[in-house]
Amino acid sequence: MERLIICGGGHVSLALAHMASILDFDITVIDDREEFANKERFPMVSQVLCMGFEEALDQLGSRADDYYVIVTRGHAFDRDCLAHVLRGKYAYAGMIGSKGKVAAVMKSLLSEGFPQEQLDGVHSPIGIKLGGQSPAEVAVSIAAELVAERARIGSMPPPPPGEEPGVLVTIVSKKGSAPRGEGTWMLVRPDGSILGTVGGGAAEHKARQDALKLWNGEDIPTRQVYDLSPNAADLGMVCGGIIEVEFALRR
Repeated sequence: MERLIICGGGHVSLALAHMASILDFDITVIDDREEFANKERFPMVSQVLCMGFEEALDQLGSRADDYYVIVTRGHAFDRDCLAHVLRGKYAYAGMIGSKGKVAAVMKSLLSEGFPQEQLDGVHSPIGIKLGGQSPAEVAVSIAAELVAERARIGSMPPPPPGEEPGVLVTIVSKKGSAPRGEGTWMLVRPDGSILGTVGGGAAEHKARQDALKLWNGEDIPTRQVYDLSPNAADLGMVCGGIIEVEFALRR
């Protein structure tokens, strides 16, 4: 289960904790004020840390699947929390704030040596734009962004292990309702067996055949398009759409 670490125990944090508790996150709330960081206020979370933000973040460590929501009571605290998060591992980092405040924080961190590419990956101002203003409405926008980002990350298949020989077939684009998305891969071994999938059915079967032709030295394009839309059922697919795949030899 992914950890959701909320920096700040205010009204937005409380509303977000309620929502995230039914979204299967392991939630931790951090605040240095006892009245905002206690289990009576946050009975739905796994733990509440009442201590300095950086001390608490040090204690928690960092994981590649951590989600950080930075909604403290002040500009300086937000900045310090974000700097700490960016030095570790994380899947998502979001910080609340106006465009002006966010720009000032990013300029400060850039001057400290944080790369622009990393700063561009921070979700700030945080949340999907829904137009709401109340703490609960802001929390809804943050929760929606967390769900969207988790789904995006979860849909990205891991790379094929090692350097096992064969032909790596990777979906590079899709249109319509093809069952697998960009980045999905299948390794076709020299004996015809496969590891992974690009969606199954007749399209996968044809991709496997083309991969074996390439392995055996036939001169075929290293990119192929499979149209699943016409007569999808006849093709053995439950979905239509078009996928474009790229073949890569691994000898």
